[in-house]
Amino acid sequence: MRTIHVTASRDYDVLVGPGLLDVCGARIAAVTGAGAAALVSDTHVAPLYAQKVRAGLEGAGFRVTEHVIPAGEGSKNLAVWGELLEHLASERLGRDAVVVALGGGVVGDLAGFAAAVYQRGVRFVQMPTSLLAAVDASVGGKTAVDLPSGKNLAGSFHQPSLVLCDTDALATLPPLQIRSGMAEVIKTAVLFSEELFSRLERGEVDEEETIAECVGFKRDVVAADEFDTGERAKLNLGHTVGHAVEKCSGYALTHGEAVSVGLATVARAAAVRGICAPETAWRVAALLEKTGLPVSTDIPAAALLEAALSDKKRRGDTLSLIVPEAIGRCRIERIPAAELMGWMRDGGLQ
Repeated sequence: MRTIHVTASRDYDVLVGPGLLDVCGARIAAVTGAGAAALVSDTHVAPLYAQKVRAGLEGAGFRVTEHVIPAGEGSKNLAVWGELLEHLASERLGRDAVVVALGGGVVGDLAGFAAAVYQRGVRFVQMPTSLLAAVDASVGGKTAVDLPSGKNLAGSFHQPSLVLCDTDALATLPPLQIRSGMAEVIKTAVLFSEELFSRLERGEVDEEETIAECVGFKRDVVAADEFDTGERAKLNLGHTVGHAVEKCSGYALTHGEAVSVGLATVARAAAVRGICAPETAWRVAALLEKTGLPVSTDIPAAALLEAALSDKKRRGDTLSLIVPEAIGRCRIERIPAAELMGWMRDGGLQ
């Protein structure tokens, strides 16, 4: 098992390794104390793991209530979020309760945002069961729901008290979800590590080590810029176009697939503009394609532009675009919103 300590407004540990579901109750109780726990999961994950987690929590002395949401990005909205808040209230959970998010990024984002506002903030624990949530969504304290205008537009910074990533749970993921998570792993390598990127190119992926390495990179960024006012923006590499692709597809594409398109697009544009070498853009696209991820989309650039201009990363008439200079090194490029179409065209979008 690996332990990564995160220093933020609330310090916490991220534990990565096998068998953590079996000992989750004792691990959580050691951090939060044993009281009331709201176990939040979805219709895909709950049948697999909710009974085990509930038994572990109850065995550690928790009074457990369960709330299961429909699986998928479509549940990450204000209506489902409100239903979860009503559940917490109807169960008469107090400020000493802990919300336990068992699932992928949707469950973690939704449950974390509910924990952030219920009775002005209660503790919560992330138990990611997808690769994408393990390497990215469960760490860093960003919680949110989507609005009709765009992704993650209503949310809060609310750090978890503990993250338990049981690598055994990843064994039940369908291949699409593994590929989706790998998009965030590749993004992390492009941002921070030529060495990690090269290992991925060679197919040398140790699951536990890779997750822990990605969490470590994100930990360092969060410690330096918890509230996303500077360098943390780099974690949005591929997300300006990616979020637009995701929204315009009606969420038919997974988050990772959409980010893959965004990452390949910005790399190609950077090469066209002389910011990175053509070989860099080629390597990025080649690794994404080797992983089974898309590097282009048939969605018209005009539709993507409209969606991107509603993204929360926009500041007035400017956007912060994260641009690769080389594998392992990226920069923040603040551009007028009017120039985004040019970047997308240079990235191959029509």
